[in-house]
Amino acid sequence: MLRVIYEAVEDLQPGRLAEISEQRGGTRVRVARWARIEDYIHALNMEMAAFLDRSQWFQLWRDEIVARSGGTVQLSVIFSIHDLDPGDYVVIRETKGLVDIQVERTATVDQFVHAVNPAIEEFLAGAQWFQLWQGEIVDMDSPEDKAA
Repeated sequence: MLRVIYEAVEDLQPGRLAEISEQRGGTRVRVARWARIEDYIHALNMEMAAFLDRSQWFQLWRDEIVARSGGTVQLSVIFSIHDLDPGDYVVIRETKGLVDIQVERTATVDQFVHAVNPAIEEFLAGAQWFQLWQGEIVDMDSPEDKAA
């Protein structure tokens, strides 16, 4: 099973507004609760680019596997600020090689986290993503814990 969990936190290292860590089957994204939208979106974009450079997550687009490097399209996840419909704080758009996580320009970190977690869960349920973790392919059908 794949999971990406976002959290609003108070305990990031000084000078950090976002932090991404990875484990088998998932990613944890921590965002400074007090950050302004322009700042946390910028931090998320920087952290996500670095994360994708060092991790092995892949998009299955039709019959093609899209990776961060190689191929004709480079895998990217970007966060962008938008004027969304009233009540919407996050909208996720996906094309080949690109995931655009659109965030309402008035969204606090708490509002963003509250909206992005169910949106990401639904997004991953589409089964177009997998992670290569220590030689194992992990996708939505993988068990949560490896059998011993």
